[in-house]
Amino acid sequence: MAIFADVFVWLTDHPGVLVAAFSLYVFVYVVSALFSGPKPGPNPLKKDTSRPPKPLITDQDARDKVLKLGFTQKRIPENLDAVIIGSGIGGLSAAALLSRAGKRVLVLEQHDQAGGCCHTYSEKGFEFDVGIHYIGGMRQGTLSKLLVDQLTDGQLQWSDLNKEFDVVAIGEPGKQKLYPYESGSKEIWKASVLKKFPGEEKAIDKFLQYLQDVRKSMMGQISLKMMSKTAARILINTGLIYRFTKFFKYADRTVDEVLDELTDNADLKAVLAYGFGDYGVEPGKASFAMHALLTNHYVCGASYPRGGASEIAFHIIPVIEKSGGKVLVRAPVSEVLFDHKGKAIGVRVGKSNGATDIHAPLVISDAGVVNTFTSLVPQEHAQRSAIYKMIQENKIGCGAAAISLFVGLNGTTEELGLKAQNIWSFTGNNLTELIEDYFNQEADSAVDSEIPLIFVSFPSAKDPTYKERYPGKSVSAVIALANWKWFEKWENERVMKRGEDYEAMKMAFGRRMWDQVLTLYPQLANKVEYFTVGSPVSNKYYLGSAKGEIYGLDHSKERFASPEIVMNLRPDTDIPGLAITGQDILSCGFMGALFGGVLCASHVLHRNIWEDLVGLKKTIQKTK
Repeated sequence: MAIFADVFVWLTDHPGVLVAAFSLYVFVYVVSALFSGPKPGPNPLKKDTSRPPKPLITDQDARDKVLKLGFTQKRIPENLDAVIIGSGIGGLSAAALLSRAGKRVLVLEQHDQAGGCCHTYSEKGFEFDVGIHYIGGMRQGTLSKLLVDQLTDGQLQWSDLNKEFDVVAIGEPGKQKLYPYESGSKEIWKASVLKKFPGEEKAIDKFLQYLQDVRKSMMGQISLKMMSKTAARILINTGLIYRFTKFFKYADRTVDEVLDELTDNADLKAVLAYGFGDYGVEPGKASFAMHALLTNHYVCGASYPRGGASEIAFHIIPVIEKSGGKVLVRAPVSEVLFDHKGKAIGVRVGKSNGATDIHAPLVISDAGVVNTFTSLVPQEHAQRSAIYKMIQENKIGCGAAAISLFVGLNGTTEELGLKAQNIWSFTGNNLTELIEDYFNQEADSAVDSEIPLIFVSFPSAKDPTYKERYPGKSVSAVIALANWKWFEKWENERVMKRGEDYEAMKMAFGRRMWDQVLTLYPQLANKVEYFTVGSPVSNKYYLGSAKGEIYGLDHSKERFASPEIVMNLRPDTDIPGLAITGQDILSCGFMGALFGGVLCASHVLHRNIWEDLVGLKKTIQKTK
């Protein structure tokens, strides 16, 4: 009792402690109330559904029945729980998770094949991958791999790329210095970089430390998207978010600013910054936090879907169908429908007299936020969303456009001397200046210039089944960033009917790209059987991108450095009955869009699916 008396006297002499304790209690109570919400829905990852993989299905008719199921009214499931616009990995992952929770979901795709950037196409005896070039985190034991296994019932298999999965080439075409990136662990990665830059160990160690700091702090970014907006605003307006996480400290610095701090070696800075091509913003404008997340993603290596990128959608769609859902193609959504109270109640497929209205209590868009809020949602409803306001105020906008070159080659991987790796080829080491100078040119000038960055890939060398499916053949996919303005005058012209000037322009860019490839692979000079080019307006037509962008929203520093923008880019749109999924929620790429789907499903089911995934992993480990 004497102890309690002494404590009481001490507290009486220090009233500030009582006030602080009471304030803390009130704060915790309020935040707890704000975080609480509706009763959580079913756990979509309660059971491990992965099973031994079946043999690869190569019969095209069998694959088309899954990937190319055309839209008809008779195929629309009854009693839908949700309709999803777009069948990219963001839409498919959200649909699969909701389906595993017992929801009946309809996914609508405007193209003639499901998968978005995960689809492939065949032409003249070759198969081409349009968007999936390599993916990190698909080695056994990772949570990312476990998630993909659950979305595909364990049927999607992966092949690892070479240990040196990326090679950075710096210099004038024909005179490049090659810097291979070696993966496997941070130690292996460091050793490979240090081998080329033996006097830069201090800079490399500091860079790795920054990578680790961002990795540890990334949940600070994600938490703003998962908690209620009221709770998020408290953290932002009080400045507590900056104490809660270091993420925004790193997000508010450009890649160039960080690298200039670490070293004066221009080649090393270029090697450490090369991956900006994976999100499309030059190092002088890109957020270091975004760049660090990307670099972390590949430190332990990269993989490629066995059987090609179309295997991703091919194995997710049956999971969606188990709960009575469907994925239908050739179903262009023209409008989101609303009731008189302003709630989204469905979508309209097609236009005019041939339109079909489909009703569901929830609409999820994987069409990108720019398309969603400027084309699909009527303005009187769109303006209620904070996302729409950010678009109108130019706080967010379309990201980088690109030109894609697809080349069919006569010869096998072995005969042509190809490897399961990529080459990032730069014409110099001053990356920001090179990109900006190139983009500032007019089209006629740019087409006659050396392209400052080309990404060179050989999907046929990454997939060991390619040589069985297409004997004696190989393919190359080459990508270069481009200025949308060079091609926008043709955006409203009919596909395949854009005229001779358009064809001449895009083929001139393609030939320039291939000439630069041949400086790296001279053995391919007389091996070309098929040669075609996709422009930014091709991306708009086939992928539905607003301005030919390949990475969704611009990955500028401002997008990641502003807690307010981060908070508002979330599945919840402020419009009842409407949610968004995909790469615009979190970041671009397969994994960014995939976890955009996880966040969306978490929002819809009122539960933390990431925690469910962690729980499933623990259950599996105990079982095994």
